[in-house]
Amino acid sequence: MARGTLRIYLGAAPGVGKTYAMLSEAHRRAERGTDVVVAYVERHRRPRTEVMTAGLETVRRKELEYRGTVFSEMDVDAVLARAPEVALVDELAHTNVPGSRNAKRWQDVEELLRAGIDVVSNLNIQHLESLADVVESITGVRQRETVPDEVVRRSDQIELVDMSPQALRRRMAHGNIYAPDKVDAALSNYFRPGNLTALRELALLWTADRADEYLQQYRAEHRISAAWQARERIVVGLTGGPEGRTLIRRAARMAAKGSGSEILAVHIVRSDGLASASAEELAVQRTLVEDLGGTFHHVIGDDVVDALLDFARGVNATQIVLGTSRRKAWQYALGPGVGATVARESGDIDVHIVTHEQAAKGRGLPATRGAKLGRPRVVAGWLTGIAGPLLLTLLLTHWHPGMSQATELLLFLTLTVAAALVGGLLPALVSAVGGSLLLNYYFTPPKHSFTVAQPENVIAIAIFVVVGAAVASVVDLAARRTQQAARLRAEAEILSHLAGSVLRGESSVQALLERVRESFGMESVVLLEWDDDNDRWHCVAGVGGAPCVRPEDADVEVPVNDRLALALTGRMLPASDRRVLSAFAAQAAVALDRERLADEAGRSRELAEGNRIRTALLAAVSHDLRTPLAGIKASVSSLRSDDVAWSPEDEAELLAGIEDGADRLDHLVGNLLDMSRLQTGTVVPLIREVDLDEVVPMALGGVPEQSVSLDIPETLPMVAVDPGLLERAVANVVENAVKYSPHDQKVLVAASALGERVEVRVVDRGPGVPEDAKEHIFEPFQRYGDAPRGNGVGLGLAVARGFAEAMGGTLVAEDTPGGGLTMMFTLRAATGGAPARPSLPASATT
Repeated sequence: MARGTLRIYLGAAPGVGKTYAMLSEAHRRAERGTDVVVAYVERHRRPRTEVMTAGLETVRRKELEYRGTVFSEMDVDAVLARAPEVALVDELAHTNVPGSRNAKRWQDVEELLRAGIDVVSNLNIQHLESLADVVESITGVRQRETVPDEVVRRSDQIELVDMSPQALRRRMAHGNIYAPDKVDAALSNYFRPGNLTALRELALLWTADRADEYLQQYRAEHRISAAWQARERIVVGLTGGPEGRTLIRRAARMAAKGSGSEILAVHIVRSDGLASASAEELAVQRTLVEDLGGTFHHVIGDDVVDALLDFARGVNATQIVLGTSRRKAWQYALGPGVGATVARESGDIDVHIVTHEQAAKGRGLPATRGAKLGRPRVVAGWLTGIAGPLLLTLLLTHWHPGMSQATELLLFLTLTVAAALVGGLLPALVSAVGGSLLLNYYFTPPKHSFTVAQPENVIAIAIFVVVGAAVASVVDLAARRTQQAARLRAEAEILSHLAGSVLRGESSVQALLERVRESFGMESVVLLEWDDDNDRWHCVAGVGGAPCVRPEDADVEVPVNDRLALALTGRMLPASDRRVLSAFAAQAAVALDRERLADEAGRSRELAEGNRIRTALLAAVSHDLRTPLAGIKASVSSLRSDDVAWSPEDEAELLAGIEDGADRLDHLVGNLLDMSRLQTGTVVPLIREVDLDEVVPMALGGVPEQSVSLDIPETLPMVAVDPGLLERAVANVVENAVKYSPHDQKVLVAASALGERVEVRVVDRGPGVPEDAKEHIFEPFQRYGDAPRGNGVGLGLAVARGFAEAMGGTLVAEDTPGGGLTMMFTLRAATGGAPARPSLPASATT
């Protein structure tokens, strides 16, 4: 069965109209005859939403009871049984009530997609996992409901639903989003103009990045190389010279003029090397470009111009920034230079030539000159080797007849050496042989005949041929040795960058494969691993489009070991490149092992922590739990004894002991169960708007009434918490404070508001805790000081902090002025929104 398609309406902020847009799309599809049903739509009592749901078939929801309250969730089984063509699913980031089929609604959507049902859904930008921290820093609201970015990226369509901050605030003021009694609080908190502007920018940038990914994929699939100037991308060409910093800063200023512009610095290493490329300078420039928000790329190319333009077209660059040539004036006679050639061949990519202090100061002697003979030099060498002797013969016979044979011999030898220097071995050999024949025919008696009359002339011609061939061989050997040295230098520079990336911590498999793809200009690079269970290869990691699934399907295959292979597609590579590829492949294998070892180490730490918890639990069971059990058993045995006649007072005392032991057991077991839930991550807070004076007094039921003084002002704002978790957390802290506080001193429980936060303080006058021990008291199974066993298992404060953090708050310990300890809860003040939804901040309700 084909997988269904997913369309997502991404909202810039709550209330911009995602649900309305989704329902409008549903009506359009229904009018075209598509089978559309409403799997789940949250109306929020908004009249326009109610109107839009009319006329659409709605699948009955599933009702679940949680902590005495009934909630309705999407019935996945009912939707699968109905099997519509299209299902509408609201609030993709929603957390389902415990006991549901899946923990998250996006997981419900995945099931519908696998069943071949098309899904139309929505979410806000603040619910993307990668942006949760950014949104919290902007709005002060922690998003507890998030969706992995990859889930949204895999969607078939993403449509941004946007609205200006002013228009959204008007919608809020008109009562189209929240109830009238919550409008003022929302406008002054979450829906401030600055917050909405920042969220809007985040949404626009994230959507632009996704659109750019789709564009790159389309261009790759259709093999489009021409630049599409949909977004400014500035490529900076670096040679490793000191002028690179000037070019990077100039490109950054250009990028700052247009929002969303991107800087890509690229260093080309050609096979004949670069005379002034400095590894230290390149490292500095790499740091500079990354600090300015750009990226650094390292590419190998035999021809600098072609490699630079291929890279620029591959990333859909719109501008190229190059520096003015550092060559001397006379060096322009050797060619126009890289900058002029790039400008001539760039096509629709703009080229900027930036002046700098190093312009025209020269590069020094080209240490790798002649490392590889290009096509122009080869042609010039053949012309020198063939046409040169003919022209020299014409010149000597018509304009300078009668010259001595020794002089003529030296002139032909000079021409042979010139052919060797320009064109290499073969043109020089042709020049030597052709020159010897011309010398013999035109200048050696008897002339105009290949017969040599004098023996010394035979020796002279023979020496001429040998010397010419020897010179040509030496020149060719030097060229090949220089080429090899330059090649090795390029490889060493690549490996140096590889080692540097490892030292900088950029040793992930994905990053290494991307570096291989860029360096060798390949379409895709994948690391394949043999799976013995399924008897086939599977992809461990890969970059690029259309990766191969078997090593034999690749253009280049580099075995790593018996189970791993690096496979590259795009073009064939020479054998000399395999040395560098082998180094990359070995490092990829090491990075893969490191990642797996890190995962195993993480699991080992979890197991070790679990073992520590179990060991502490056994210790607690062996003593702390057995102590009240022993007291209960002794009291029960005494009451059942027929040998003693107990007075009513004695019986009452024994029964009180039984009740006290049972209460202690209930408290200890409750803390153990709470700690177990925290360790396994199964605590799902049910966030609601409540008043503190409804929750805190209930938390004081386990302590004597005269031991606590309560100060909760009626003017405090409501808090967004789980009432049950907050009650348990406060109860644990208060019981701990009463335990350590002097009998003649009451524990104070007070609350106050501070901005968008509400603080609850539990103040005691006990012995206090040293500064270095304030964090240790929150660790599981910890008792401070010499607290006797039997006073608890040391879980109360650990559970209290865990519950506070699960609700988006904090619990810290501070010194009480004058002596003692103050435990301070910091909770989120409620700012409006629909109540009774799990983990949903009231200010972010849509």
